Amino acid sequence: MIKPGNLTYQQLKEKFRIKSPWDMIIIFVLNILITIPIFIIAHQNLVVLDWANHFDRVLLFIVILAVIQLLLRALRRVTLISVILYFILLLFGTLSGKYGFQSVFEDYRSMVYTMSEDPYPQDIIISKLLPFPNKSKILDAIEYQNPRIRNFAIMATSKHFRDVKGYYDIHTIIQSFAVFKEINSRWNYVSDPKGRDYIAKATESLQYLSGDCDDHSVFMAACIKSIGGTTRLIHTKGHIYPELYIGTQKDLEQINYAIKKVLFPAESKNQTLNYHIDERGDVWLNLDYTAKYPGGPFMNEEILGALTLE
Repeated sequence: MIKPGNLTYQQLKEKFRIKSPWDMIIIFVLNILITIPIFIIAHQNLVVLDWANHFDRVLLFIVILAVIQLLLRALRRVTLISVILYFILLLFGTLSGKYGFQSVFEDYRSMVYTMSEDPYPQDIIISKLLPFPNKSKILDAIEYQNPRIRNFAIMATSKHFRDVKGYYDIHTIIQSFAVFKEINSRWNYVSDPKGRDYIAKATESLQYLSGDCDDHSVFMAACIKSIGGTTRLIHTKGHIYPELYIGTQKDLEQINYAIKKVLFPAESKNQTLNYHIDERGDVWLNLDYTAKYPGGPFMNEEILGALTLE
């Protein structure tokens, strides 16, 4: 009888060896679990080729799956140890608030959904934009440091989507959506005095949640900026509306799923997510007063000017 302390390396490998056919079953399951996060990382960092039906991504998944399968089969004698180490890493990521089981699930779910439900981009050619009208008046009207504006925004975040789980990396964007929902569900459109372009300060609009498109844009921008979000105002022919900074097109995958399936499923059902891409490749989502969900249809797509609120 061999004592545990006297086990050789070969005997240790035999001790952990899993008999056929269970070894091949475990290898395949482990392959899927390893391939998914590797595929997500590759998808987020490699250039999108935009092949028909996302065939470039399907091919990428198959290649990664095949390579991992070959590696695991070569190491099948220590498959059990590999399984344990893999789950320990994901468990550590989950407990430490980093990349864990929930993150893998959310990223994969968002990516697959976006591949079947593409958002609808609109490009902006910055060189053709004109000076923004009433720029100084609008900047003065966006009173994001006023306590009343911030209190309203905080109220909205407490009222909407407070119990939504996950999405820790886009928490501020989710709260900005809560502000959007509160404002757009209550906004009352009122025209300016005839023959005069009246720009109401955010605190003025707060009293009755009423005004025209520039008043709505000012108020929306002030509230979102007061809780850490980034917005910009878009000027079109006879219209102004706000947009929310989302990030890159890869970041949009998670936002797309959150809006369509979690936050605004009824409002966005069978609808398209509309956004603009600036000259740096950043994504900006439509928050117009006419939209029932973030990324709703544009009222006017001919852009004349853009005012970003840093």
